[in-house]
Amino acid sequence: MVSLNEGGLTDAVQEAGAVELLLIRHGESEGNVAATAARLAGAEVIEVPARDADVYLSGTGQEQATALGAALARVDDDVRPDTVVSSPYTRAKQTAEIAVQTANWPLTVRTDERLRDRELGILDRLTRLGVDRRFPEEAERRLWLGKLYYRPPGGESWADVALRLRSVLEELNRLGSGRRVMLVCHDAVIMLFRYILEGMSEEELLDLAASTSILNASITRYVRPSGSGPWTLESFNVTDHLIEQGVTVTEHAGDTNVHPH
Repeated sequence: MVSLNEGGLTDAVQEAGAVELLLIRHGESEGNVAATAARLAGAEVIEVPARDADVYLSGTGQEQATALGAALARVDDDVRPDTVVSSPYTRAKQTAEIAVQTANWPLTVRTDERLRDRELGILDRLTRLGVDRRFPEEAERRLWLGKLYYRPPGGESWADVALRLRSVLEELNRLGSGRRVMLVCHDAVIMLFRYILEGMSEEELLDLAASTSILNASITRYVRPSGSGPWTLESFNVTDHLIEQGVTVTEHAGDTNVHPH
C-alpha cells in the first residue's frame, strides 16, 4: 500500500490536513461498454476483455481523460493539487496519467488499493439478469438487505468499501495544512466518499444512488479552508470540461434497485 504522503503519515500527526479534495471517476472503460451492451442484449454474462483490474479505457474514455487534463491545465499553480493518487485498476490509472501528462503537472501518479472498485465475488461479470437466473437466492438476499449491506460471496458490500475509505480520509487529516489532493477512482467509491463526508444515512445514500449516475471523467470537489473539521461539497459530478471540448459525456449506471425490500 502506498501512503498518500510519500514520507509516511504515521511518523507524526500534523496540526491540520488537506484543504481541497477532487474526486474523479475514470473515463469510459471497455468494461463499461461491454456491460451496457450485455444489458441491452438481454445477456447473462458481460464479455469483458480482461479481469476487472486490467480493463482499459475505451477510445472515448481516452478522449475524456485528455479533456480532463486540458481543463486541469487551466488551474492556477497556487491552487493546483500537489498529490494525485489513483485506484490501481488500469482504467483509473490511465485516466490519472493521461490527465496529469496533458495538464503538464510535475507530479507522479501514485496508486492506493483502497481506492479500487467494489469487488463482486461470485457475481463478477454477471448482468442483473444473470444474477437472477444463476444465483436466485443471492438475488433475493440482495433485495432483502439493500445495496449498503449486501455482500456477495467472495466480494464486498458498500459498507466494506466505506471502511477502507475512512482510513484514506484519516490520512487526509494528517497531510499538513494547505495540501490539495486529487483521487481518481470509481463510481461506487465516489458515492461512498459522499456518504462518509456528508454523514448521510443509509436511506439518503441509497436515494442518491437510485437517482444519480456518476459520469465518466466527472469532477466532484470538496473544500475546507481551515484544513480541519468537516468538508463542504462545492460541486458534484461535473462534466462541463467534456462538453466545452466537444467530448462525449457517457453514463454507465449500475443497478438502481438499491433499497432494501
